[in-house]
Amino acid sequence: MSLGDDHHSSGDYGGAGQTRLRLPEEEGGPRRGGRSSSRSLVTVVGVVVLLIAAIAFANRGGDDSASAGGDTGDKPKTSETAPTGTRPVQSGFAHDEQGAQSAAANYAVALGSDGMFDKARRHEIVQALADPGWVDRLQSGFDADYSAAFLKSIGLDENGKAPSGVTFVNRTLPAGTKVTSFSDSTATVEVWCNGLFGLTGEKTTNPVTNSWFTVTMKLSWGGSDWKVLETSQKSGPTPVPGDSPVSGADEMSKAVQEFGGFTYAR
Repeated sequence: MSLGDDHHSSGDYGGAGQTRLRLPEEEGGPRRGGRSSSRSLVTVVGVVVLLIAAIAFANRGGDDSASAGGDTGDKPKTSETAPTGTRPVQSGFAHDEQGAQSAAANYAVALGSDGMFDKARRHEIVQALADPGWVDRLQSGFDADYSAAFLKSIGLDENGKAPSGVTFVNRTLPAGTKVTSFSDSTATVEVWCNGLFGLTGEKTTNPVTNSWFTVTMKLSWGGSDWKVLETSQKSGPTPVPGDSPVSGADEMSKAVQEFGGFTYAR
């Protein structure tokens, strides 16, 4: 998501050329008759028929493969597990219920990122996705939430930075969305999320944990995109924890550094 945020190939083969065959004649006399000539004629005709059949089969195979890919020979075929729904436009979300869900899911990712712990970056995020009439209110609310006292309590300095040799993790991973109200001008969307939060390191007192929560986001339509009016959060629904073994600090730190987070959620 940019905050604030065919190739076509027919796949057809060229047409097969036709080859004209001429039977040989004896010099200085009429064409040889009899069974031998008939047998030769039958053989040649048979070869021609087989040749034509082979060419037709090859052409048909090419057409089938193209149509199976939707006349896009360079594109991979989709499977039954491919994502469903209309693909969002490149700039701005669609003015419909799915567009509102896409906006809410992506805004939940941005508002639940580690960028919110840095004041300058937090202001950029809020300015980009908030309704113009609500920017100041949202910004002051988030500034109060990410106070120096709060940052200190989770092991960060006043600028939201982790100590040397330690990696701070804060990622929001939407699991689903639900529209609870919708009109041409406003929409309310609930985003069910899983989150990762904490510090990687051997001696940290705030190790990375996961949690489940639901973000409720009220959006307004500004003429070209959905913008945030209000947000709130509550715990759950929370599934039963699995029996996967807990990773060590080194493995977790390596995973956080090597696996980039997503900015596009739906």
